[in-house]
Amino acid sequence: MSISLLVFSASSSAQVTPPQQGLLVDLNADHGVVVAENNKVEAWKNDAPTPKLETFEKQDKGRKIAGSGRPELKKKLKEINGHNSIAFVKQELYNKDEDATDSLITGAGFTWVVILKPYHQTGDLKEVNTFFGNLKNSGNYEGVWGNLADDNRVWTGGRNGITFGRWDTNNPFIATTQKLDSNRFYLLAGRMESGTDTALTEIFINDFSVKAATGYFPVNPKANSSKLAVGEERDATNHPGVEAFRGEMARFLLYKRPLTNTELETLGSQLIREYEIR
Repeated sequence: MSISLLVFSASSSAQVTPPQQGLLVDLNADHGVVVAENNKVEAWKNDAPTPKLETFEKQDKGRKIAGSGRPELKKKLKEINGHNSIAFVKQELYNKDEDATDSLITGAGFTWVVILKPYHQTGDLKEVNTFFGNLKNSGNYEGVWGNLADDNRVWTGGRNGITFGRWDTNNPFIATTQKLDSNRFYLLAGRMESGTDTALTEIFINDFSVKAATGYFPVNPKANSSKLAVGEERDATNHPGVEAFRGEMARFLLYKRPLTNTELETLGSQLIREYEIR
């Protein structure tokens, strides 16, 4: 099997450098994508200086067909100004570290930003079509996740490990009313404030000065999240793909803090211009 490392800038425009403080993950489909035959992705290298989260790799465990969990690299797309994307169809890439993202729901707060194009969701588990998550693979599945509902509304929320549920106070369903169009790229963000009480959580679509949804999450400082996956809610070896989303990602950023309004709005404006998001 032939494997190559793509280190490639897909656009001639200057690329956005995001704020570096608290940056855990910067996955950019233009850089560090390890592909095999038919542009199937073996690994995605993290551009953020986080050694424990250096690489997100394919997952074969639990799959009936080895390699079937690999997403596909799509190159130089005109619809996002010549940038690349990675297409996930019930597939995932994950990092093996158990603890690197635990603090996101235990008091640090977080910001995630993604350039994403949704496909039609199949709804194997009602309303759960996850594009990233670090849910623990046992117990009450605590962690944080970003999702699309079956009708492509955006939703997010933490799970604090106190109770199990879809959904309750400890496992909130914070969702937009806006439904994303299939086969169109969007710039999305989620943000949760820091602190160990009840934390405000927000979602943004394209315009980061306008909140598309808000809700609250009761922080549990004793919660213990697990491995971070993109394309999936966790290291879901018991039923790979069941809770995974269908769509493409061009960029994924994750911070262990809430970005300020100025930081978030500036970053959003820069990414909208760079990727020519409509």
